[in-house]
Amino acid sequence: MEKISVDHRTIKEGDYVVLKRENVFKAVQVQIKRKVIFEKQWLYLDSVIGQLYGTSFEVAAGGTLQAPKPNLEKNPKETKEAGMDNRNIVDDGRSQKLTRDDIETLKEQGLKGQEIVQQLIENSSTFRDKTEFAQEKYIKKKKKKYDNTITVLKPSTRILALMYHGREPGKICHLRYDTLAQMLTLGNVHAGSKIIVFDTCAGLVLGAVMERMGGYGSVIQMYPGGEPVRAATDNFGFPEHFYETLHEFPLCKVNLLLDGTLSLDKDQKETVSAVDESNGATSKAPQDSVRKMGEEVEGEKDSAQASPEVDTMEVTSELPEDKEKEERAARRENKAQEKKVKQEEKRKKHMEAAALLQGRNADGLVIAGRFHPTPLVLSLLKFVAPSRPFVIYCQHKEPLIECHTKLRERGGVICLQLSETWLRHYQVLPNRTHPMLLMSGGGGYILSGITVAMDTATSSGPQKTEEPAPKRQKLQDTES
Repeated sequence: MEKISVDHRTIKEGDYVVLKRENVFKAVQVQIKRKVIFEKQWLYLDSVIGQLYGTSFEVAAGGTLQAPKPNLEKNPKETKEAGMDNRNIVDDGRSQKLTRDDIETLKEQGLKGQEIVQQLIENSSTFRDKTEFAQEKYIKKKKKKYDNTITVLKPSTRILALMYHGREPGKICHLRYDTLAQMLTLGNVHAGSKIIVFDTCAGLVLGAVMERMGGYGSVIQMYPGGEPVRAATDNFGFPEHFYETLHEFPLCKVNLLLDGTLSLDKDQKETVSAVDESNGATSKAPQDSVRKMGEEVEGEKDSAQASPEVDTMEVTSELPEDKEKEERAARRENKAQEKKVKQEEKRKKHMEAAALLQGRNADGLVIAGRFHPTPLVLSLLKFVAPSRPFVIYCQHKEPLIECHTKLRERGGVICLQLSETWLRHYQVLPNRTHPMLLMSGGGGYILSGITVAMDTATSSGPQKTEEPAPKRQKLQDTES
């Protein structure tokens, strides 16, 4: 068991990792002799193979990563002298004696980031006049600029949510990691359950659901368009057995499945006929080309026999063109076969997902995206079993308010709740604890609820028939 845990914590070739420097993240795949650009710097990840996740490395010459020495992890030596205030300090650009060329020379000499910071402190004429707080701020600023320490982390939901929210928040609809955590909790996502997921946040929500389930159960991804988007899901680096529990089904066939008019055999015939037509078109092309090639060769032979003065090299010069035509025809056939195989695999995946959805016994529904949620919820809730939770995320509250109203009118749901999460980071330091000045404006809105069995005979308006009863009873009591 110890070997398994150690192998699970070590970095291997082909693993997906997250590089971290300060508050900047980037997800990459570990490959030998492959250049990676991170913070405008070239890196090679060959030396991280075999190391533990969470290890910090120094960027050496040539872009190689080296494990830092223990003494380099200490902060630069700070001067005990400090000024009372900063009133006499003037930022005229002359306080630093080291020039840009001097700093580049120090880098060429092999000095590390923290050693360069120490040189900057010693050559600053105003450092001793600054207050203690200003000195710490100066050191932190210079370390961020010259310290080349990079930490290699294992991908997780929190880390990838931080990465996308910091670099490209528009791709995940400004979904914050605390909002995503609440979605997983309100949706009751756990191992062994059957969850329907609609995600247009680059696959981040889908990956979070798969990570929470741990490879046990079933995940059905509903996607718009031709192919599902799983860019963020691939960055999790899930093992192969995780993807065996993942199924996909297009939104364009949901209504057919609900109506019972979806025929997988018909779809199979249509796909096969389409492939046969494409194969027929491609197969005719090589036959025509072969026939034309034969006619051209026969014509050339006749002309060669009629005029013996013509050089025979002209006939041989046409042979490479004939080979190119044959190679093109072979390539077309191979593409057609590959297309046929892909369509067959896609059809099988749709069959498996349709078989799971036809039972209408899903354990939960999770929706997060930039589409209007009302039509999605009204159609996909029909696949969810009674007494099961559902959760919907949207960047704006107006679509969720409309969805809330439609669900109340439709019935079949209880415990409807529209909430907004609030997260604020605090800087906790001696004598200066306060909220961070820079923070996200909002983490979106969540609409959650629980499905219940709805009787079709009384679903038209049970509340209207029940309200007059207590009023009549009160009147009878007063008369008596």
